[in-house]
Amino acid sequence: MEREVRVRFAPSPTGPLHIGGVRTALYNYLFARKMGGTMILRIEDTDQTRFVPGAEDYIRESLEWCGVELDESPWKDGPYGPYRQSERKPMYMQYALQLVESGHAYYAFDTSEELDEMRERLKAAKVATPQYNAITRMTMKNSLTLPEDEVKRRLESGEAYVIRLKVPRKEEVRLKDMIRGWVMVHSSAIDDKVLMKSDGMPTYHLANIVDDHLMKITHVIRGEEWLPSAPLHVLLYRYLGWEDTMPEFAHLPLLLKPDGNGKLSKRDGDKFGFPVFPLEWKDPFSGDISIGYRENGFLPEAFVNFLAFLGWNPGTQQEIFTMPELIEAFSVDRIGKSGTKFDWQKARWFNEQYLRSKPDEELAQYLLQALEEHNIECSFEQAVKICSLMKERVTFPSDFWRESSYFFEAPTSYNEKVASKKWNSQAVAVFEDFKNELPSLADYNADAIKELLNNVLERHGMKIGQVMQALRLAVTGLEAGPDLMHIIEIIGAEETKARIEAAIEKLAAYASA
Repeated sequence: MEREVRVRFAPSPTGPLHIGGVRTALYNYLFARKMGGTMILRIEDTDQTRFVPGAEDYIRESLEWCGVELDESPWKDGPYGPYRQSERKPMYMQYALQLVESGHAYYAFDTSEELDEMRERLKAAKVATPQYNAITRMTMKNSLTLPEDEVKRRLESGEAYVIRLKVPRKEEVRLKDMIRGWVMVHSSAIDDKVLMKSDGMPTYHLANIVDDHLMKITHVIRGEEWLPSAPLHVLLYRYLGWEDTMPEFAHLPLLLKPDGNGKLSKRDGDKFGFPVFPLEWKDPFSGDISIGYRENGFLPEAFVNFLAFLGWNPGTQQEIFTMPELIEAFSVDRIGKSGTKFDWQKARWFNEQYLRSKPDEELAQYLLQALEEHNIECSFEQAVKICSLMKERVTFPSDFWRESSYFFEAPTSYNEKVASKKWNSQAVAVFEDFKNELPSLADYNADAIKELLNNVLERHGMKIGQVMQALRLAVTGLEAGPDLMHIIEIIGAEETKARIEAAIEKLAAYASA
């Protein structure tokens, strides 16, 4: 019988959520929704030494911003809670003891000094990867080498111990990955991982398997970095008697640096000037601030669309997807095996597309907010017109102000390159007539303004191409921009006249050259 699909995203609250983690959450969410299943979030906080204040709230806010809806989580209780591993602590020991009793795990009493000595001996013997395994465990202090009564005495006296998995010495462990196909690892490459730590907390490996089983997880979609641990997890499912309900695994390809050499890190973002976190993060210990996509001006739907394509493709030419469209198109078999290069320019492109698709009335709110911060008054209707004119030229909402400030502030300097080439006495003669006749236009709009300019040019025996760049220079101070006739319409006849007069005065030297 088909099981209801249940997936989980299981981050650790050890700092800000990397965009690789957001992508993992997104793929889990898309798969769950596509299959009519359930999306769970579980906080894996078994390592209390690495806990960072604020990290859990950051994870929650990041996923909410991205539109990843959780069906069960620490903030939305469900039938399989609690959803923080630290609150599930009492339940793990019974499974570790079950493994000991069945002969698949053992008590180990080695001190950290003894473990260090073991590693040094192996290094001296030219062992490439020193580890606690089927061979070395027989030289160590554990319940496999100590007499039974001594093990009992040590346990009863409260001596510190860990519980380790007893990995078979010669066995091929097989796993069928949904993305990579069959993965085979020889057990000699797997060490006897600690399952229960001396502080009574489980390690990731045990807690992860127990929780996935108890929460009835059917598919584990996680990063490629967990692939080396997968054979160990297969053994745990087998030894706990849960092999029949073991979830299917899918290990996602790495997010790579822009040059493709290595995993994307915060340092790469700092180096190349782009965020690697969804939201701004302030380190509670150092006070350092890392910018996020949200604060950088990304729309959440653009960020999600971009992120979905980092490792997955729909098999069509379509690139712009709403969340419902992503859910409909998503399939694990279209996730690639190899790592995906991070492309900052492509991220920007996605944001541009989403901004341009928004109604001008919605875009106007971005501009009006910036104008309020600069104490500049502007009507909603005027803001709508400006945004309509500028939307093809912006990448981020903040660009509306940055790119259109000349609508509200007359130029105080002029592009000298344009002035030296285009500003001359013939152009000035045209501008004198144009500015004087502009206020008398009966229908003041871009078409009428252009008709007036053409009439003036005709009287002077000149073509529009001979003066257009110089006129733009006078009105905006720049060499390029959106349709100049619309700019003049928006800023008004009197303001345009005043700007042309100021330019004629300030650029007089170029006209007489």
